Amino acid sequence: MSKDKIGAYQQQQKRNLTPREVEAMAFTKAALLLEEAKGKVKNIDEYAKALRFNHLLWTIIQADLTDPANQLPDEIKANVMSLSIFVDKQTTKALRSNEPRELDILITINRNLAAGLRTNPATAQAGVAAATPPAPSRAESI
Repeated sequence: MSKDKIGAYQQQQKRNLTPREVEAMAFTKAALLLEEAKGKVKNIDEYAKALRFNHLLWTIIQADLTDPANQLPDEIKANVMSLSIFVDKQTTKALRSNEPRELDILITINRNLAAGLRTNPATAQAGVAAATPPAPSRAESI
């Protein structure tokens, strides 16, 4: 397959993704870059490049959270903003220390968020409903 056809296929795939899928892909990419960076601590440019990508991703998230059009509940916005502040601090710590183990928490956060975004909310809710026993009817409680 030619390079042009592969590129066209990849572009078409991107057009068919939901915003949640795009976000999940971004978190996955960040986690993969950070995982690779753990083996490149001697190459500070590559190590820093992965951290910069992760920082950019979280900066975009922070900007989205503060956008008045963002319709997430305030409690969720506050929790994600707190997490993003932690990620900022951890990123700075990892850049300063140049220690691969400092990337582990960032990798875990990104992977967990990607996994959560890939969960279909309707399916997850149906799974909870299926796991919850039905409430007794009024006749059963008498």
